[in-house]
Amino acid sequence: MEGLLISILAAGIVAFLCGIGSCIGVGLAGQAANGVLSEDPDKFGNMLLLVALPGTQGVYGFLAGFLVILKLGLLKGEVVFPSLMQGLQILGACLPITISGLVSAIHQGKVCTAGIAVAAKHPEASMRALIYGALVETYAVLGLVITIFLLNGIKL
Repeated sequence: MEGLLISILAAGIVAFLCGIGSCIGVGLAGQAANGVLSEDPDKFGNMLLLVALPGTQGVYGFLAGFLVILKLGLLKGEVVFPSLMQGLQILGACLPITISGLVSAIHQGKVCTAGIAVAAKHPEASMRALIYGALVETYAVLGLVITIFLLNGIKL
C-alpha cells in the first residue's frame, strides 16, 4: 500500500511542480508581452509564441503523471499495488522531468521575456528570439525522455 501512495504522490508532484514552473515562465513572458501590446496591439501574433513556449513543461509534467496513472491501472479500475521499492522507483523515475521541467520553464520564461523586448523593437527578429527560448526547452524534453524510459523499465 505504501508503494501505491508514493507512486500517486510522484504523479501529483511531477504535474504540480512542472505546472508551477510553467505558470511562472508564462507569467513572466506574459507581463512583458502585455507591456508591448499596450503600445502596439498589432504585435500580438509575434508575442503569442514567446508567451506560450514556457507552458510546454506543464504539459510534460502532465504527461509524466498520466503515464504513472496508467502504469498503476488507476483509469481501468484494475489497480496495481506496487511494493515500497517499486513506489520509490516510480518516484525516482519522475524526478528528471520534475526538476528539469520546473527549472527550465522558469528560465525559458526569462529568455522569452528578453525575446519579447527584442521582438518589440525588431519584429523581424522574433523567430530568432523564439529559437533561444526553444534551446532551453531541449533540457525539459531530455528530462521527459529519461522519465519515460525509466518508467517503462519498472516492472509492476
